[in-house]
Amino acid sequence: MTSGKQNYTGALIVLTSLFFMWGFITCMNDILIPFLRKMFDLDRFQSMMVQFAFFTAYFVGSVIYFIISARRGDPISKIGYKNGLILGLVVSAFASLLFYPAAQFQMFGLFLGALFILALGFTLLQIAANPYVALLGSPKTASSRLNMSQAFNSLGTTLAPILGGYLVFHYFARMGTPLYSTLGKPVLTDGGGPLSILGVQLPYLSFAVIFILLAILIRFTPLPRFTSSATIQKGAGALKHRHLVLGMVAIFMYVGAEVSIGSSFINYAHEVTGFTEMQAKNFLAFYWGGAMIGRFLGAISLSSLQKGKKYGLMLLTSVLTFLIIYGVIFLESGESFPFSNVMPFIIFLILNYIGFVFGKSLPGRTLAIFAFIVIGLLVTTLLTNGIFALWTIIGIGLFNSIMWSNIFTLAIKDLKEYTAQGSSLLVMMILGGALIPLLQGAVADMLNGYHYSYFVPIISYVYILYYGWKGHIVKSGKITSS
Repeated sequence: MTSGKQNYTGALIVLTSLFFMWGFITCMNDILIPFLRKMFDLDRFQSMMVQFAFFTAYFVGSVIYFIISARRGDPISKIGYKNGLILGLVVSAFASLLFYPAAQFQMFGLFLGALFILALGFTLLQIAANPYVALLGSPKTASSRLNMSQAFNSLGTTLAPILGGYLVFHYFARMGTPLYSTLGKPVLTDGGGPLSILGVQLPYLSFAVIFILLAILIRFTPLPRFTSSATIQKGAGALKHRHLVLGMVAIFMYVGAEVSIGSSFINYAHEVTGFTEMQAKNFLAFYWGGAMIGRFLGAISLSSLQKGKKYGLMLLTSVLTFLIIYGVIFLESGESFPFSNVMPFIIFLILNYIGFVFGKSLPGRTLAIFAFIVIGLLVTTLLTNGIFALWTIIGIGLFNSIMWSNIFTLAIKDLKEYTAQGSSLLVMMILGGALIPLLQGAVADMLNGYHYSYFVPIISYVYILYYGWKGHIVKSGKITSS
């Protein structure tokens, strides 16, 4: 591995742009689901096939990567992180182009195929980028760096509902040929306005161009090269580490629960409050925006700053990012979204801040505390209704924030030459984003509504609580504290 103190700021900036892009496009699925549900007259279970196709690709791609790694040696160690990132971007660009014919010919299967290929590209990006960020500096601050990169990933997921929802359900909806469903009926928004195929064609064409530009940028940007060992390792050595295997399950549970909640949000908001898509997308932005706020705070909390400066900066960051999110929404929605609409979010900000203080900058402890709080919020959702129940769902985003980065860095701890292989196994478990939303959708169909289906993600957070409490402890060699 490259040694000596080096300045990796440029490399981190380039990598962070990738985190932003795949966050933005992943969250576009939450906008795509209600759009396709109207276009193809899908039920709740069928509409979740969007997430099934997308997140199953992570599993398939990671399985292929793992098999190659076990038989021939780790591909990333052979071709380098940089080439892995470029290949992932090219695959993602090709997939984005497929959305044009899928919308033009109204082929649900092609939509699912495009999403599958898009996620295959993201799989390569995830396998390469996550451990790469962890390697760019001291191991002690790996969680802090990954939280910071994930914060910009969440910036993408925050802007996607606002910008993506506006383009799909408003701006592009009034352009081009009006859309008709497979039953020959005009496809309308919940507000009664028309929808157009340009609503999905133009955004994804733009994504294809951006991916190609990013690939060119990375190609000509000097990035440090890391190698895990002089000899390329074969075999499934990563699976011998108990904390990694348990971390794989934790990633499965976390991604599944987070995606399931986000995917059902717009339809659930309409169910319990009567909000239209244009109204619900603003509240969805706070669900994903909460994750962004929490990740920025997580990066600060797990940094090497002194306690006094650390907590002061966390408080300031919390307030400023909250105001920025609201400001962006207000610029798009105007007086139709007054500040009083988001006042309850301040309560969750305070609770999030307290959670970080009690977490004492320890990744495992903070993970367990946040999982415990989310369980409480979901139980409250089940016991209440209306706007109150919706807000307890929105608040979960703040506490999801540090889960990916904390689980990931705890799980790859001390893997040494098997770090990239372990990363591929963890990315494989993004499969949770395919299966758990599908399960919740099936439960929602059985119960004729999403409300009581939120007992499904509770199971996920109970396991995450265990992993943060005990499951992450390294059993091989000396036992580390959380």
